[in-house]
Amino acid sequence: MQTNFDAIIIGAGPAGSTAAILLARAGWSVALVEKQRFPRRKVCGECIAASNLPLLEALGIGIEFDAHAGPPLHQVALMQRERTIIAKLPPAELPRHTWGRALGRETFDTLLVEQARLAGTIVLQPWTVESMEGLAGDHRCEIRSIASGKREILRAPVLIAANGSWESLLSGRATRRLGRRPSDLFAFKANFRGSALINGLLPVLSFKGGYGGMVVAGDGITTLACCIRSDRLEALRHEAPGMRAGDVVENALKQDCRGVAEALGPARREGEWLASGPIAPGIRLRYDDEHFRIGNAAGEAHPIIGEGISMAIQSAWLLCSHLIFTKQGQGIVAKAAWHREVGNQYRADWRRHFAPRLRIAALFAHLAMRPAVSAPLMSMLSWTPSILTKGALISGKIRCAVDVETVALLASGMAH
Repeated sequence: MQTNFDAIIIGAGPAGSTAAILLARAGWSVALVEKQRFPRRKVCGECIAASNLPLLEALGIGIEFDAHAGPPLHQVALMQRERTIIAKLPPAELPRHTWGRALGRETFDTLLVEQARLAGTIVLQPWTVESMEGLAGDHRCEIRSIASGKREILRAPVLIAANGSWESLLSGRATRRLGRRPSDLFAFKANFRGSALINGLLPVLSFKGGYGGMVVAGDGITTLACCIRSDRLEALRHEAPGMRAGDVVENALKQDCRGVAEALGPARREGEWLASGPIAPGIRLRYDDEHFRIGNAAGEAHPIIGEGISMAIQSAWLLCSHLIFTKQGQGIVAKAAWHREVGNQYRADWRRHFAPRLRIAALFAHLAMRPAVSAPLMSMLSWTPSILTKGALISGKIRCAVDVETVALLASGMAH
C-alpha cells in the first residue's frame, strides 16, 4: 500500500473530493481519507447555487449532475405562520447556468469521490484517522481501516482538513465543549415523496426558535431541512412525551408554517429523520495552523442561506489555486515558509469572499428564529417581495470565489 504522498486530505465530502480532483490533475499524489461508506444520507439542505455549476462541469460531473438534479430554482419564498411570500431568485449571468438546482448528498458526494478516483487519487474509504503528528512540511497520520482494523501511517508535506461540521480533527477534540446551551442549534432533515411543493421554488422557513428550508431535489424527492434551538426542541418534546425528536420537529413545522403543512399534506416521508449538531457557525481558520482547512473545517455559515455546498466547493478551488500556482520547484512544499505564504494568501482570500456570507446568514437566521420580532419585515415583504430577491443576491447566490481563467487552468491540469 502506498503511504507517501504530496497531500493527505481528510474528508471526502464536496470540499475534500474537489481538492483531491484538482491536485491529482496537477500531478500531485493524493490520499483522500473518508470514514463513512458512500452513498450515504447526510443532514444538508442540498441546494447548489448556479455559481457552482461551471465548477462542477470543470470537475467532470456536469453531465451526471444535470441528469440527476432537481428542477432549476427560479423562485424564493418566505414561509412564516399563515403567510407565504414568493419572489424571483436572481439569475446568474453564466452561459447555460442561470439557475441553481438541488441534488441529494448520497448522489452528489458519490459522483465527486468517483471523479477523484478517476483523476488518480488514492481513496481510503472507510478509514478513520487515529492520530496526527508532525508540522507543516512533514505530516504523519495514522489511519485505521474500519472494515479490517488494519493500520497504516501516511506521510505528506501537505495536510488538508475537509472534515464536516460535526467531525473535529484530533487536534481540536480536547477543546470541544461538552455541555449543552439553550441557544445551541440542532439540525434535522427528512425526505418526502409526492409533496405539493412547486417545482423551482426554494422556500425559507421562519418559526419560533428555528429556521429551515424545502426544495425538490433529484428523483422528485422533496428535502425538508431545518435548525432548531435546544431549548425550543426540549419544550416541544416535553409537550409530546415519547415522540421521536424528528416527528416533534415535523409537527412543529406544520403548525408554525402553513406553507409546510400544505406542501407536505399529500406527501409520505421516505426513511427516518436525520439529526446532527449542534452546529457552530463561524470562522475556523487560524493563523497558527500547521495544516490547511476547507469547507466547514474553514468556516460555516448559518444554513439559512443555503451556501454550505457553495462554500465547500469554492474554498477547495481557492486553496488549490494557491497550492498549485505557488509551487515553484521540486520539494518546496516541504518548507515551512512556503506553507505560511500559501496559508496567508488563502486565508485572506477566504475571508474576503466568505466572511460577508457568514455575517448576512447570521442576521437572517436570528430574524427568522424570532417571528414576533420579524413581523414588521413580513408586512414590508408583502408589499415589496423583491426584497427577498435582493436578500438572495447579497447572500452570494450568483457570486463565485474563483475566476474563469483559474477554473480553466486548474480543470485542465495545465497548472503543473
